[in-house]
Amino acid sequence: MKAAVFYGSHRPLALEERAMPVAGPGEIVVKVAACGLCHTDLHYIDHDVPTFAPPPLVLGHEASGTIYELGPNVADWHLGDRVLIPAVLSCGRCEACRRGRENICEHGVMLGNHIDGAYAEYIRVPSKDVLALPPDLPLEEACLIADAVSTPYHAVVNRGEVRPGQRVVVFGCGGVGINVVQVAVAAGADVWAVDVKQQRLAYAEQFGAAHLIDASGIPDVAKAIRRETGGGVDVAFEAIGNPATIRQALESLHRGGRLVVVGFSAQPAELPVGKIMFAELDIRGSLGCRPVDYPRIIELARSGKIRVAPLVTERVSLGEINHGLDALREGRGLRTIVVPSM
Repeated sequence: MKAAVFYGSHRPLALEERAMPVAGPGEIVVKVAACGLCHTDLHYIDHDVPTFAPPPLVLGHEASGTIYELGPNVADWHLGDRVLIPAVLSCGRCEACRRGRENICEHGVMLGNHIDGAYAEYIRVPSKDVLALPPDLPLEEACLIADAVSTPYHAVVNRGEVRPGQRVVVFGCGGVGINVVQVAVAAGADVWAVDVKQQRLAYAEQFGAAHLIDASGIPDVAKAIRRETGGGVDVAFEAIGNPATIRQALESLHRGGRLVVVGFSAQPAELPVGKIMFAELDIRGSLGCRPVDYPRIIELARSGKIRVAPLVTERVSLGEINHGLDALREGRGLRTIVVPSM
């Protein structure tokens, strides 16, 4: 089979022929329909962030496809079934999993990090982790539910606890932030979208943001948000991973508000501890998604309450994957997916 292989930072992925995976007990082999390109992969490729398993490694963790092979003791699936593969496979046994917080599993296995991922024609995964995709969801575009949609869902619903009628601001309307916008809108929030690119703000409006703020021309974005909202928002989401915008997001809250940090930053952020205490501000991190939430997200997509098809603005083949990664680096479009059959 063909696969795009990672050999180390600052090197393009290499298109290679690899041996077909073989399903062991309790495993399946999935023929990959599509896999989303994600900034996490750029951390490995461009920024020297190490993968857990050393290279050579197949990256890619946002995959959908059809079951190609069933291993021994797999009784609940059939060949040809349409499935979504979660980005992280949880153990189900550790303390975090037993408390219902599988997204922070102590032994979590991430595709394209701990094991070979889905920038390939086929992938082997445990059958217990995949989820059925209904026939009325587009199979290729549904791959984004694995991370690009599910991570924002967890951030909005579980960590942000967004309720109908609340005021929400989203800092950063890229591939993750745009889905924070649309999930918050689906939850009934009044959403402010903040970005420095007009195209991303246009996308935010397309996905339901009622208020758009071009941060490139505003010296104090938090002050502008407090003025527009009459004192601040209920929940602020930072989907960039920038210490400066984390601070701005915090400053945009009214008293008793909540900041949810979705974007990753390796740098510390300086925050006003006195204000956090006196205003009883709540700061929460948000990582990935719990397995129990995936069926809910799939149903939201199936029913049209959230949309996945318009998120895809470019498709590339495995041979064109480095071109797709360039588009991601440059912030072109919303989401690029790799379609191995192209």
